Amino acid sequence: MKLFRRLTYLLALIPLLLSGAAMAEGLDELPADLVAKLYNKDMLDPQQPIGPSAYRDWKAKRSPPWTIGYASSYAGNTWRAMAMDRLQNEIIPKWKQLGLLKDVIITQSNLKDAVQIQQIRQLVDQGVDAIIVCCSNPTALNASVKYAYDKGVPVFSFTGYLTSPYAVNSSNNYQLGGYQVGKALVDQLGGKGNVLVVEGITGTSGSDSQDRGMKAGLASSKDIKIVGDVAGMWTDQIGQAEVQKWLATHPGQLDGIIVQSAAELGVLRALQQSGRKMIPITFGGETGALCYWRKNPDYLKESYQLWPPGDDIELIWNIMMRTLQGQGPKIQSILVDSVKFTYDDVKTRLPENCDENSDKWENVGIENWGGTSYLDQFFLHPADPEKYKP
Repeated sequence: MKLFRRLTYLLALIPLLLSGAAMAEGLDELPADLVAKLYNKDMLDPQQPIGPSAYRDWKAKRSPPWTIGYASSYAGNTWRAMAMDRLQNEIIPKWKQLGLLKDVIITQSNLKDAVQIQQIRQLVDQGVDAIIVCCSNPTALNASVKYAYDKGVPVFSFTGYLTSPYAVNSSNNYQLGGYQVGKALVDQLGGKGNVLVVEGITGTSGSDSQDRGMKAGLASSKDIKIVGDVAGMWTDQIGQAEVQKWLATHPGQLDGIIVQSAAELGVLRALQQSGRKMIPITFGGETGALCYWRKNPDYLKESYQLWPPGDDIELIWNIMMRTLQGQGPKIQSILVDSVKFTYDDVKTRLPENCDENSDKWENVGIENWGGTSYLDQFFLHPADPEKYKP
């Protein structure tokens, strides 16, 4: 009888032990300081997926060289152009030479969810081994992501997250990054003033997360007032047009403009052409805007790069290759921190005769944006993906 009770007790413990093991997966496997900085729920988009990855014990069904699909949602801004440049001129040649890549098939949906959904399914049916998506609606693609997963094709989302449990995401922590930008503007203005907000593409996770963080940063001072909110669509021409319209119809006091890249160069032009005094505009990574700061040292105290385009696409590429090789990502979202620029940084990066009209971007370097040792922390079986031998 005593033995029976002991066995019953042990059997009752099994679900608890299994539950404890499940709880130990994911964030609990990451360094505590990293979790405290980038996964703190007070500074994290509440929809950001941070559970254990569906690909912890997964490996590609075929050996390399692999065929990759890139289902891009938009090609109409400088950021996308710079990401595509890194992909086509550096990443693809490098990985073909390594013998791990056969081809990359690229599609564009022009911000139409239904088209991107169809393109993802077509890529799966064409026989790609993995799919990359960018800056998409966080929920609209979920059914197509599951379709890909069921066919053995993982989907990787960069510069924004998908809420599907079958996606792997990588990006800056945009809510934290937005807060950093907002707080920097508050400090620049001495804690008081009227501010215009220029959002990105409303409805995408990257834009909504940043907007939430920026407004929280501005709210750190009760004497900061948001007097307007326009959508720059991450595009200089649109940002310029929208801010010009706003300035023309709102002649009152304006003390600062907070902007999501890539629109700061357009917003800068709108302000210059308005005849108003040059109030602070938050800058991200656009070279032309940073060049203005380079030539006007007292214009800003600091700025933040939240999404260097070339580094962003290389980061998700490296995560994808590690996953295809069976390294096992621990969690659904691999996040990185923003990179702060001071005037000295800008002075080092840009020559005195830099071009204020440049549509290029300042990357920070892949080793500063989720490099090899950083990514090792997020995988169960970390290894240099470039040295993979099937």
